[in-house]
This record gives sequence, structure tokens and C-alpha cells, in this order.
Amino acid sequence: MKRPAPYPIKSISELHHLFELPKPDHPLISVIDFELLKFNTSEVWKNFYYDFYCVACKKGASGKFKYGQREYDFDEGVMSFTKPGQLFSVTNISDDPATGYMLVFNPDLIRHYELGKKISNYGFFSYATAEALHLSEKEEAVILGHLHQMQNELKTNIDQYSQDVIVSHVGLLLNYSTRFYNRQFLTRSAVNTDLLTQIEQLLNKYISKESAVSGLPTVHYLSNELNISPSYLSDMLRNTTGQSAQKYIQRFIIDKAKDLLSTSTMSIKEIAYELGFEYPQSFSKMFKKKTDTTPLKYRALYK
Repeated sequence: MKRPAPYPIKSISELHHLFELPKPDHPLISVIDFELLKFNTSEVWKNFYYDFYCVACKKGASGKFKYGQREYDFDEGVMSFTKPGQLFSVTNISDDPATGYMLVFNPDLIRHYELGKKISNYGFFSYATAEALHLSEKEEAVILGHLHQMQNELKTNIDQYSQDVIVSHVGLLLNYSTRFYNRQFLTRSAVNTDLLTQIEQLLNKYISKESAVSGLPTVHYLSNELNISPSYLSDMLRNTTGQSAQKYIQRFIIDKAKDLLSTSTMSIKEIAYELGFEYPQSFSKMFKKKTDTTPLKYRALYK
């Protein structure tokens, strides 16, 4: 049986209507209390997406919540982040109380602000296949405090400063979320070490031609093999090694090149092809850029 197409929720007013809530105080942004939500139009919630950003801070269960390929456990304070067009589903809806708030905002709210230019830099908006942010009690209090402030601001009379203040609140909330995410990366050192081991194994397998993929290894290749998003992979590596995923791969390639140049009799052309370069000139150019010397001069050091 063909799965029905996802239901598009195109406006924040429509979201309020589906949840049987009063009209929003502002057409482009709303802070919604989870305790007030009603999921009576159950067919919608099985497969839907928003045309706006959503930042949720939730505890307790009102059903089984999933976005992307990941289901979330809300027994503890958890934040999730989604951008326009990402798929959601809420199934097994129950009467169990859920607490917390969800912030939803239309891209038009921030489009003409600096935040609109840099929002794509917040990696957690593309973590659909990765993980949510688990908050400590103190962190949860900080996030909920900001959401309350935003809710209060939206209920005041709108004036010429309102949008600037509201967008500032959104930016501050995202900056705190970034801080807490970095803490989560650092405290998950064992998990990150296991992931680093898997990355090394994948790259070694790729270079040894055990992979059916040709060319140089890419960030997308690794993220697909590990079932995590490219941005999550880069953020994890940046926090663990200080390098983005792309730079990490390049360093791996250069290290392998150094091994082959110093220990084998393979020609520069053969080494380039062995590492996945289509043209030897491309290999020489990257090697020179990363080491300040040519492959031939590097090899000469070991003669």
C-alpha cells in the first residue's frame, strides 16, 4: 500500500488551528505550550512537515515522536531542531502529559537580519539522522527561561522595536543551544572515539579499494556509511579533532601519501591513482598545498 504524501503545514496560523489553539500573537513566530496541544486530526500527524523552523524543548510523552530516521525518548529534557521541509510523524498518541515548549518561526521573520544569513551554520538543524540535544537541569532552566521571555514579548503590544527584540531572542536561544551541543559532544568522548575508529576503518577500506566507490573519499560517503548527517559528522570531528570532515579526509589522504612516498617504489602517478585522484597533477597540487613541498622532494628526504 502506497504511503500517503506528507501533509504540508504552511503557516503558523494553520499549526495553531490543527492543535485547536487560539490564533498566534504574531503571524511569523509562536511559542507553544506542549500541555495545550491536541492531536485530534490524527491522520495529519502520521506524516507531515512544516514550512518553518521548529525548536522544541520537551519532557514526557504524548506519543511516539520521530523526525528524519530517528525516534526520540522524551523521559528527560530533550531539545530537537528542524528546518523547513523536514518530515515529522507522531504516532501512538496518548493522554500522557508532556511538558515544555516548541518555538516555531517562519524564515521570513529573520530573512533581512544577520541571523537569516547564518542560520544554515547551525549544524543541529540538519541532524535528522543524528541525535537530539539532552539538557542538564541547569541548561533546561536556561532554555525554558528564554522561551518564557519570548512568549511574554509576543504578548506585549507590537511596536517598531518588537521584531528586532524577537529576532534577538531567537539568536540568543540558538547560541545557547550551540554551547550546550558542544558540551554534549565533549562529554560523549567514548562514543566519539568509537566513531573516529569507524571513520579510520572506512577510509582505510576505501583506499585499499575494498569499496565499490571510485574517486577520492567524500564527506557524504562517510556520513552515508555511518548513517549520520554530513553536518553532524563535521561538528563531531571539529569538536574531537579540531578539523572539519573535509580537512580530516584530506589529512588522512596526505598521511597515506607520505607513507607510500617514503616506503614504496610506486611512481607519483601510481600513488595518485592508488589514493583516488583522477589526475596526478591534482595529487601533486594538494600535497604541495598541505605540506609546502612536492611529492618528489618529500620522497627525496628518505633516499
